[in-house]
Amino acid sequence: MSTTLRPIHDVAADLGLSADDVIPWGRHRAKVSLDALTRREGAAQGRLVLVSAINPTPAGEGKTTTSVALAMGLCRRGRRAVAALREPSLGPVFGMKGGGTGGGLATLEPSADINLHFTGDIHAITSAHNLLAAIADNALHFRDPIELDPRSVRWRRALDMNDRALRHVVVAMGKGNGPMRETAFDITAASEVMAILCLATSVKDLEARLGRIVVGTTVAGKPVRASDLGASAAMTALLLDALMPNLVQTREGTAAVVHGGPFANIAHGCNSVLATRLALAYGQDVITEAGFGFDLGAEKFLDIKCRVGGMWPHGVVLVATHRALKMHGGVPVSKAGEPNAAALTRGLEHLEKHLETLRFYGLPAVVAVNGFPNDTDEEQAVLRDFAARNGVAVARHEGFSKGGEGALELADAVTSMLDRSDAQRPVAKYTYELGDPPAEKIRKIARTVYGADDVVFTASALKDLDAVTALGGAELPVCMAKTHLSLTDDATRPGRPWGFNITVKEVRLSAGAGFVVALTGEIMTMPGLPKVPAAARVVVHDDGRVTGLMQGE
Repeated sequence: MSTTLRPIHDVAADLGLSADDVIPWGRHRAKVSLDALTRREGAAQGRLVLVSAINPTPAGEGKTTTSVALAMGLCRRGRRAVAALREPSLGPVFGMKGGGTGGGLATLEPSADINLHFTGDIHAITSAHNLLAAIADNALHFRDPIELDPRSVRWRRALDMNDRALRHVVVAMGKGNGPMRETAFDITAASEVMAILCLATSVKDLEARLGRIVVGTTVAGKPVRASDLGASAAMTALLLDALMPNLVQTREGTAAVVHGGPFANIAHGCNSVLATRLALAYGQDVITEAGFGFDLGAEKFLDIKCRVGGMWPHGVVLVATHRALKMHGGVPVSKAGEPNAAALTRGLEHLEKHLETLRFYGLPAVVAVNGFPNDTDEEQAVLRDFAARNGVAVARHEGFSKGGEGALELADAVTSMLDRSDAQRPVAKYTYELGDPPAEKIRKIARTVYGADDVVFTASALKDLDAVTALGGAELPVCMAKTHLSLTDDATRPGRPWGFNITVKEVRLSAGAGFVVALTGEIMTMPGLPKVPAAARVVVHDDGRVTGLMQGE
């Protein structure tokens, strides 16, 4: 699909950004100076819309496609809408899912460039992460500037690629290179440096957060931080350009600020605070997204990002598809594309739980049905009846096949929600207070957001909680790491389960990012490629065009 893109300075001018604010990165990409944000401090802010979803099928339910389509639909209605979204990682681009810039006629552009090297942000994060790893191993070798205990070093290495062979490695082999030790690689999206960049509010804050990273301990058990190794300033220097948000456009020329891409399980799964603030400072309606379903991405958006960024959404768009609802109604994923109104009806219990959680937060919502050609009239009628009974707006969109024109119904429903929100603005309500003990924060999330009866902590997790408290992490937010396929910690339990507990196996302190990570189930921080990776369908044409990065392309 070819399209004619607008010069990036024209896109910037529509938002009110000056030529001095924009640092071009080719013809259709740009960095935006942080001065542009500083200059708008205290000015009127746009209306923030969070796009989340029900728990998805493994293929995902199209949150990014919906976000892009909605922004374009709002622009068609005369609104100055801005999409504020995450950057794709090369791991899924070449792995299972393919590109992360939307789909069909609802894409971020230039799509191939954004999906590949973009403006180098993820490479800079990888470099900063690995610089700290190299400095830590150098300190181990020379026992200077501080004597690290080799057994305690928790800082691994990072690579923006799916590579299962790097999940367990041995480093420092060979004479004079030691001490030899076992370690591993994480994908860059799972790096604490990625989470730090996305939560940092200034260059000074970035360096302070980097300095607080706990690398390991001394033999005596004293924590060793990046600042103790003299690494934080050099890491900051590598990240100066990466800290500036990126400006691109949608296929229809709508402005999009695309910046940062932390994992939504091991980290908080949202684009950067600075990018969202920039979009709010210059846009009327800002469409942002949180990774995976409402139970993971949205909860972290509200409890972590909104606390740090001093923001709160005016409303939520909850994305659903017929296939996901049928999966939650007991149909295998392989059969979820087939007509089955009965299974869809059963799956509505799952949707209902997410709506209950939204009401807990006091947030209005529109259910956005990402439409597929095989959706039946009978299934659509079931959804409309559900909406009428539950007093929630449901809007179907066909952004994939029709672009912004296919999202006008959704845009109108969201505008009505926002207009009502203007009259009675939602007030921030968090799942827990920062003063709650870490274990209680975890329980409140599990009971309120997942519907669990209780939380079970393993013996090692209880020891971890004591260690986190000793390191000063007791009053930090909690970042839950669990499967995105279920409200439980068991990926094989779709729907709305009842009478279950969440088991916490491990608790980690991400001191630089500023949250405590509670791990449940099996969480993979270095994915592997599938048997036939998405990389196999990439084609480079004679004119230099790259296709095959997106599914169906």
